[in-house]
Amino acid sequence: MNRCRRMLVQAMRELAGRDVGCMLLDLPGCNESHAALEVQSLSTWRAVVADAGEQLGATHIVSLRGGTLIDAGTGLPLWRLAPVKGASLLKTMIRTRIAGDKEAGRSTSETELLAAAQSGPIELAGNRLGPAMVAELASTEPQDTAQLVVRALGQDISGSPLWLRAEPQDDAAMSAAVAADLDQWSASCGG
Repeated sequence: MNRCRRMLVQAMRELAGRDVGCMLLDLPGCNESHAALEVQSLSTWRAVVADAGEQLGATHIVSLRGGTLIDAGTGLPLWRLAPVKGASLLKTMIRTRIAGDKEAGRSTSETELLAAAQSGPIELAGNRLGPAMVAELASTEPQDTAQLVVRALGQDISGSPLWLRAEPQDDAAMSAAVAADLDQWSASCGG
């Protein structure tokens, strides 16, 4: 939902200042993509991450929250911040939809939304998600890999959970902490 994009871009600028190159991948159906989000799934995104990593000669992958659901499978070292299960993300989006419907005078239940998602796209958190995406979110967890580092917000990385904010914000101290940790991590695994 792009609530962390500014923080990530600031971290990338910090890394550039340390001569560490990086890029922020836009997935099909997101941001400026012409692909429809409702036909995307975690599987299609996982394939895009693997293809992009190969085409660009990536040496490491960094992921945040739901990005940890699509980062495995490349064989590259992974750095994860605040990983989350797909079911948790889906439940949050469903609760948001139910609350919004209630404010609009409509009564909606989780059961109704999940049933509707089996036959066609549903709107959750301002996004039209198709049946494949909803089904995969309900059952997917971050996969463990051989070269994996997991960082917890507030313990390993100082900062506040920007993804819980109503509007996009930044946290310059968090960006600096992420960049410092990434620089040290990438150097320790040969990057």
